[in-house]
Amino acid sequence: MTDGLPEKDTATEHEEWKEKGVAMRAFFYIFGTHVFAGFIWLLFYLGQHAQK
Repeated sequence: MTDGLPEKDTATEHEEWKEKGVAMRAFFYIFGTHVFAGFIWLLFYLGQHAQK
């Protein structure tokens, strides 16, 4: 009595898991890039206002 439905469910779950992984990875890359850019901006700001 194998009609293939469990295989489809497994494949669908696997694809959903992959989509979630891609979305999470994109979020962390975007978040990390903004944190890094903010750090660089902070360095320039502090360098501009340093006592010379």
